[in-house]
Amino acid sequence: MQNSPDIIYTKVDEAPELASASLLPIIQRFAKAAGVSVGTKDISLAGRIIAAFPDALTEDQRQSDDLAELGELVKTPEANVIKLPNISASVPQLVAAIKELQAQGYALPDYPEAPETEAEKDARARYDAIKGSAVNPVLREGNSDRRAAVAVKNFAQANPHRMGEWTADSKTRVASMDGHDFRANEKSATLAADSTVKIVLTGKDGSETVLKEGLSFPAGTVVDASFMSAKALQAFLSEEIEKTVAEGTLFSLHMKATMMKVSDPIIFGHAVKAWLKPVFEQFGDKLDALGVNPNSGLGDLLARVKDDAEIMAAIDAVTAIRPPMYMVDSDKGITNLHVPSDVIIDASMPALIRAGGKGWGPDGKEADSNCVIPDNSYAPVYDETIKFFKENGKLNPATAGTVQNLGLMAQKAEEYGSHPTTFEIPVDGVVRMILDDGTVLHEHAVEAGDIWRSASTRKAPIEDWVALAIDRQKIEDCEAIFWLDETRAHDAELIKYVTPILEARGVADKFQIMAPREATRQSLETITAGKTTIAITGNVLRDYLTDLFPILELATSAKMLSIVKLMQGGGLFETGAGGSAPKHVQQLMGENHLRWDSLGEFCALGESLKFLADARSNEKARVLGNAVDVATQGILDHSRSPGRKVGEPDNRNSHYWFARYWAEALAAQTDDADLAAEFAPVAEALASGEEAILAELAAPRGAEVDLGGYYHGDAAKTAAVMRPSATLNAAIG
Repeated sequence: MQNSPDIIYTKVDEAPELASASLLPIIQRFAKAAGVSVGTKDISLAGRIIAAFPDALTEDQRQSDDLAELGELVKTPEANVIKLPNISASVPQLVAAIKELQAQGYALPDYPEAPETEAEKDARARYDAIKGSAVNPVLREGNSDRRAAVAVKNFAQANPHRMGEWTADSKTRVASMDGHDFRANEKSATLAADSTVKIVLTGKDGSETVLKEGLSFPAGTVVDASFMSAKALQAFLSEEIEKTVAEGTLFSLHMKATMMKVSDPIIFGHAVKAWLKPVFEQFGDKLDALGVNPNSGLGDLLARVKDDAEIMAAIDAVTAIRPPMYMVDSDKGITNLHVPSDVIIDASMPALIRAGGKGWGPDGKEADSNCVIPDNSYAPVYDETIKFFKENGKLNPATAGTVQNLGLMAQKAEEYGSHPTTFEIPVDGVVRMILDDGTVLHEHAVEAGDIWRSASTRKAPIEDWVALAIDRQKIEDCEAIFWLDETRAHDAELIKYVTPILEARGVADKFQIMAPREATRQSLETITAGKTTIAITGNVLRDYLTDLFPILELATSAKMLSIVKLMQGGGLFETGAGGSAPKHVQQLMGENHLRWDSLGEFCALGESLKFLADARSNEKARVLGNAVDVATQGILDHSRSPGRKVGEPDNRNSHYWFARYWAEALAAQTDDADLAAEFAPVAEALASGEEAILAELAAPRGAEVDLGGYYHGDAAKTAAVMRPSATLNAAIG
């Protein structure tokens, strides 16, 4: 990227993008004083859709493929990217975004559910490259270092959040398959030489279908393959529905249908079919004719059959004998099975655990829940957490220690289920991974409907991950655990890398290697004692744990310090986990109140500026970064974070206070007289204008607002909503 800005601030979706309309002008104004340019690149869902179809759009509508450009930038030492949470789109979200853009005049093709023509197949291929976790694997050319910033952790201990009560007689539990799942069927091998691999399905009739070819892996790559039995999955789901009835709890399915964009929507669809099994048996042909796809959820199904009284009566009859369902929104009747992207395991399970094992039922009341997590690969983490709290009671945030995380994710490591090597098997047969010399690397006998997948993890990211763990443990001088199970095929291959490196560096005694269940209990015991532990994990567990422990410790995962040390020397600074908060957008549109907390953005900004100072020898950037830390501490010390309800200060108020504390810190510092002189009048203007600014921010609250779109809003309308204070805007300049 020629003439790239010093810092790239990503344009994303939903709540964090709305917050950017208020915060980014402040950042750009302050950074300019240090000669630092802050630009944007559009990795939003709408932006990615537009970039994928230049041939369908007018010249004015077209935009560059910013994600591809950033993908190249992060492979260079010059990279300095602040990455906000973006939508990992499920099919319903993708379809909704397409319809919104079409209504705005973009001549995009519809998303073809069953492509037949070449044009439909081409459109489907382009859209499939956008859905799911399409952004993170491109940008994460380094491994993850996520932890609570010291100021954030101190504040959480001094101001502990509310925790639900756990009791020993809680009926809440985790249910997982005891075989025939991805965990049970996994095979793994480390390649001895550079290899090209193809995936071939041989049917029982002898027919051969090449599912994927031309996969290229360097020597040392760990290559995995596994499958989940559709028949076993269906039997498991039906059994758990019946058990839930007997136990008198809520039925809840916890999936990752966004990140695991191929496998988990299929599993979700099986759950919808299991829930309405008699309806599908009786009206299968009718449902097909109406275009019902269970993978799209119960909400889509109900919308398609609402005018068929016979089917609706059958649904009501089945619902009457089913257990009550965990609800996304009890008031609106939105169930756990309505939309695949509504219940995301790494957010839903920590929230339920924090609430004492309670979920919201259709009656609007909290109740114990059967937490159904079909694949047993990582379900033991949640199962052990629930067992621990049943035995010991709730965690006390005021005294709890902290779990840091170092995650193996560089170069698409462990992209299970979202990788383009995941398939729903069409016929009975055998799937083989075959090397270019004819060697069969992996082989599985499969049946029609089974979900087969492969993933890979390269040598260089593994070695970088272990080195990062050694460095972090030395800094923290605390307990450090590699969450690896020697009885699991993939983990056993990673251990073959980990152990020799630790021994060669003379630090093997500083680390433990434990299976996820045992590591979970050990970590909970450690933080209960008020101590620090480091969880050194693979990609999926990184995703899960950097929500689970922060939500227990801090009440949110959005306030985590998240640094990706890119392998070529650049920096990627993520603004924390926690998703992009669609409910926050709905509240803003309905009541003009945005409760999104930008603390994660503040933390990432400070680290980005200090990284820039080191990389470019820009000491003014360091002064700015240090002042950001002071401002962030001020936000916490003076309780300037957003409130949840209209009438309370919101995101825009917190940005005013952040700008004020930042300016005051710069004006007071003694390391750079020019910056102090420049920001003294800014600090004065923000302080003297306090009354007017707060009044101007409060005046529009409580009314509906027009953003010009949900996925693709109007920039001018959004700016008007998010920057309503003329006094603040003038002070910033």
